[in-house]
Amino acid sequence: MAVMDKDLKNNTFRELENIVENFGQKKYLAKYIFTFIHCKGAVDISDISQLSKVFRTELAKQGYYISGLKTVRTLADTDGTKKYLFELGDGNRIETVLLLDGDRKTLCVSTQAGCSMDCAFCATAKLKFQRNLTAAEIADQVNVAEADNGKINNVVYMGMGEPMLNYEAVLKSVRILNNPQGKNIGIRHLTISTCGETKGIRKLAEEDVRPRLAISLNAPIDSLRSKIMPINKKYPIAALLDAVKDYQIKTAERVTFEYVLMKDTNDSSLHAQMLAKLLRYVKCNVNLIEYNPHPYCLFEASDRVAIKRFKQTLEDAGIETIIRFKKGRKIKAACGQLGADMIENKPQDKRGS
Repeated sequence: MAVMDKDLKNNTFRELENIVENFGQKKYLAKYIFTFIHCKGAVDISDISQLSKVFRTELAKQGYYISGLKTVRTLADTDGTKKYLFELGDGNRIETVLLLDGDRKTLCVSTQAGCSMDCAFCATAKLKFQRNLTAAEIADQVNVAEADNGKINNVVYMGMGEPMLNYEAVLKSVRILNNPQGKNIGIRHLTISTCGETKGIRKLAEEDVRPRLAISLNAPIDSLRSKIMPINKKYPIAALLDAVKDYQIKTAERVTFEYVLMKDTNDSSLHAQMLAKLLRYVKCNVNLIEYNPHPYCLFEASDRVAIKRFKQTLEDAGIETIIRFKKGRKIKAACGQLGADMIENKPQDKRGS
């Protein structure tokens, strides 16, 4: 068994059952371990009082433990948004954002420390990739936020990192968060976002547990998208949409396209018309996202008139469209701003054209 699996938090419910049985114990004890970790905040094996003292001692003797994120700082915006800065066991740091919409609480979780995608508008790209998170580190972001704020209704894998490049840990965390013995977050309330890793999209279509799929698009043509998102050079728009087509054939599910609007870059009426034409045969909805400025990129946000005009063009073409207005900007918790507080490099102009 891998060393990582010694972390009880990093095991699915089924994996915990196997561990328990390997100790010669009754399989039902896995429920106590899983529930104490993911519902009662157990931080040490000794906290799991439903297990016998002998079994707890044996687990610890064999090297099993319960990992935990260290909360370095919590920031709150006046709009209700909250941002957590977590430190991992090796000293790497990640950020997690809680978004409020009435009584609904949505948590935006990170899947990697840093990111290798180098999207031109994103502060996290400046940090560069450090490592993948474990399933435990992903799920624990939800555990901490829920302990502080009450029940989390939705989890979106849209924080730092590209989820599809940490596929196995991400899907494992989905199984952990979805399990009824733990957080019991409905599968349709879990959303994985990708900037276009088509292999991950195709793989997700084959899973027995399938969260929602969102795709960061941000341009309707390859020449522009390649400047904004380098991954487009590897997986051009046609290849991306081909993967989406196969995904929908197998799942019959709608996908969400995310489109960050940047002034004089991708927000013209022509861009809107091209996007409408591109998506006209795709079962989808579009989230238009206001660009969120930060010191490490010199794009500007589109004005509200341009955003509403863009939305109208898509809606006239029959595409369901929602505008995601800025939230958490004051604490650098908005889309594209995660990691901005960690950057020490000077600003660089990486605008597309």
